[in-house]
Formats: sequence, C-alpha cells, structure tokens
Amino acid sequence: MQIENKGSNFSPLIYYYKMTKKNTEITSDVLAEIAVAAIKEKKGQKTVKLDMRQTAGSICDFFVICEADNPRQVLAIADEVEDYVRENADEKPVHIHGRDNAQWILLDYINVVVHVFLSEARDFYRLETLWADAPRTDYPDEDNFKK
Repeated sequence: MQIENKGSNFSPLIYYYKMTKKNTEITSDVLAEIAVAAIKEKKGQKTVKLDMRQTAGSICDFFVICEADNPRQVLAIADEVEDYVRENADEKPVHIHGRDNAQWILLDYINVVVHVFLSEARDFYRLETLWADAPRTDYPDEDNFKK
C-alpha cells in the first residue's frame, strides 16, 4: 500500500488508518486529522479542531476551522481538503457551501464539518465562541515552526 506523505503535516494517526484501511471504517477523529493535514499543506492559519461529541445540541463530532488572508487561498484550502480527504479516506463531502464568494466555505462530511474562512469573516462570525464549551485543539501555523 502506498502512503502519500504530505511532508511534516503527515500524522501517525493517518498513517495507522491507511495501514489498517482494508477492513476499517474511518473514524471522525481520523477524518478531522486528515482535514487538518490538508489545511496545513496550503498554509491555512489559526487552525482549530473542536470536539463536539460531548456538546449539547451538536450536529457533528468535530468542527475543523481555519482562515486565510484572501479568497484565492480560501478556495485553494477548500480544494486541498476535498482532494486530500478523497485520496486518503475515500470520502466526499455531502455538501459544500460558500464556494461562490469564498468568504466562508463549509465542507460537510456529516461527522466532520470543515470551515474555511476569510480572516475578516472569521472575526465577524466568531464561530469558536458559539461552541466555547467544546474541547479545543489548536494547531500551530507553519510560520511558527520556522522560528
């Protein structure tokens, strides 16, 4: 089995999934990590994973949220998430919203919802504050690795 390595963003969790994929259904945690790896590949900023499983009124298991400085990068990140999840988990989003204006693109994988924001839109909607009680994982930006 060929393992595609996306550089330093490749997670042992993704590797384990790919090695045992033959008879294993993908978990929402692995799917969320695959999305994070794709976001990092396209230099998404301020990436956050919210674990919604214990949150009352939750519509999914995980939110993955990131931002970009311009609409072109928002589109590039959303495209990379879609392609990378398809390549590594054989999953397609059920719905994609927001591609037309690229201010906020939502990729809905049922148990994982990926939000790719333009920086100004993320500041305006403040999605993380709506779900402040959800356990949160922050991922460092690529620039922080080089310092």
